[in-house]
Amino acid sequence: MCELLGMSANVPTDICFSFTGLMQRGGKTGPHRDGWGITFYEGKGFRTFKDPNPSCESKIAELVQNYPIKSCAVVSHIRQANRGGVNLENTHPFTRELWGKYWTFAHNGQLTDYDDLESGRFRPVGQTDSELSFCWLLKQLEDRFPEPPQDMMGMFRFVAECCDKLREKGVFNMLLSDGEYVMTYCTNHLYWITRRAPFGKASLIDEDVEINFQEETTPNDVVSVVATQPLTDNEEWARMKPGEFALFHFGELIESNHQALADVAYAPKKVASQAPTEPLE
Repeated sequence: MCELLGMSANVPTDICFSFTGLMQRGGKTGPHRDGWGITFYEGKGFRTFKDPNPSCESKIAELVQNYPIKSCAVVSHIRQANRGGVNLENTHPFTRELWGKYWTFAHNGQLTDYDDLESGRFRPVGQTDSELSFCWLLKQLEDRFPEPPQDMMGMFRFVAECCDKLREKGVFNMLLSDGEYVMTYCTNHLYWITRRAPFGKASLIDEDVEINFQEETTPNDVVSVVATQPLTDNEEWARMKPGEFALFHFGELIESNHQALADVAYAPKKVASQAPTEPLE
């Protein structure tokens, strides 16, 4: 299996703290030695860093860990290969253009009987079931919405329906983002947490690192993090159920098919008067 890490924030935020924990699982505290990748959105563009080497030993991962790239949407992945060789073309995340936007996708799990997935013009470059399922998903979206959809909530609900079909073929945990929205879908293991004022301290499970978010944030800041397993040991992470999806928009949970999560998404939000700055995550 692999592990996922995603972030959605209402102001440009770096993910150095969470990524420091994740990279240890890529061969040090976890078995995911077959490559890693991370995509940061900046406006309509994106930066992607990938390496087929273990993240715990990667000089590129050290760069990402120490270089505070700030973004409102991040998708990251560490790989334990089960489909396709250990090489760069099979390393997540994968990015494609649709409707004049860059879409980024990462998958955790393993599918069977997936060779019949038709991807149309979205052809996979590597040999993974993950990339093929992403291409198939984009084809479903383009077929359903030939023009850019005006109802984004309806579009993401359709994505969830497509994910339900992929889950019938095996384990399908995924992250999907267009730089504005971050969607996650769960088959077995996915957790999320939203941090907002009053902020406190957090300590990583996989590395002896602690951060005091209150020193790095303002009352307006909202940051949601999604991970295959919780990254901190002194915070309460929400565990998703099989078949659940959650949609985040600039840090806030805005849509879910789980009633408890939906109650959170539609609850009134308190807005502080202080203008947001750029926090560390």
